[in-house]
Amino acid sequence: MSIRIGNAPCSWGVEFAADPRNPSWQHVLEECAAAGYKGIELGPVGFMPEEPEILREGLERHGLELIGGVVFRPYHDPDAWDDVLDATHRTAKALKAHGAQHLVLIDSISPRRAPTAGRAGEAEQMDRAEWTAYRDRIAESARIGAEEYGLTVGIHAHAAGFMDFEPELERLLEEVDENILKICFDTGHHSYAGFDPVAFMKKHMSRISYMHFKDVDPEVKARVIENRTGFYDACGQGIFCNLGEGDVDFEAVRQVLLDNDFQGWCTVEQDCDPTLDPDTLGDARKNREYLESIGFK
Repeated sequence: MSIRIGNAPCSWGVEFAADPRNPSWQHVLEECAAAGYKGIELGPVGFMPEEPEILREGLERHGLELIGGVVFRPYHDPDAWDDVLDATHRTAKALKAHGAQHLVLIDSISPRRAPTAGRAGEAEQMDRAEWTAYRDRIAESARIGAEEYGLTVGIHAHAAGFMDFEPELERLLEEVDENILKICFDTGHHSYAGFDPVAFMKKHMSRISYMHFKDVDPEVKARVIENRTGFYDACGQGIFCNLGEGDVDFEAVRQVLLDNDFQGWCTVEQDCDPTLDPDTLGDARKNREYLESIGFK
């Protein structure tokens, strides 16, 4: 099994590039390397330097490889399309400059969906015309990444957006050419949404190009769903726990990857609230050690 384990800036509380609570990009690289990882994601474009020489020196100093990057933008909002396109091109250019392969597309949180995160049966649905335009925006972003930059593009379901629940993800996969759009599969968000990550992997492994490893505390999940807690508040309550402490069966995940001869990166993403002073280095180290204990190297 040729699987490599990386980490991402969201494990240090970095969700938006301009958030004043963010640690420095140098601190993130330093702790990622100190925790024993050899690869890291870009984070939101603009968090790490967009000048290739500066970031390259930082990556080399810490023995890290750039894995990929995320376009976390409101694909659901037609008025935000220019912003989505800007993030698509800037992220793709940064990845290309460093030989990274994975461009991940995520529909960001919508006020229309935030109250029903984890509640598929209650979530508002787009009408036919809105869905078609939404799908086409995702497809165009994917086409840009795949055809103009030569990247592997994956759609990533995310709590509180319009690409949250399994039926929506499967509908998109049916309607967008698999030559331009694969799956970046996040175990934690799939669990948060109320679905079985392992069952989905078994069904769709041929289209999964990249993995995000995230675990979910079942007690916190039950509470935030019952209380209709917002996504970031749920993060603050610890919904995303250390790997191996939640309801995701990572040994079964590993077996599916083995059975399908998966090659490449799996990236730890433990979204956290930076205002709670999380032990980011300790958590990153624990997550790597847990994965090694069940056979990931």
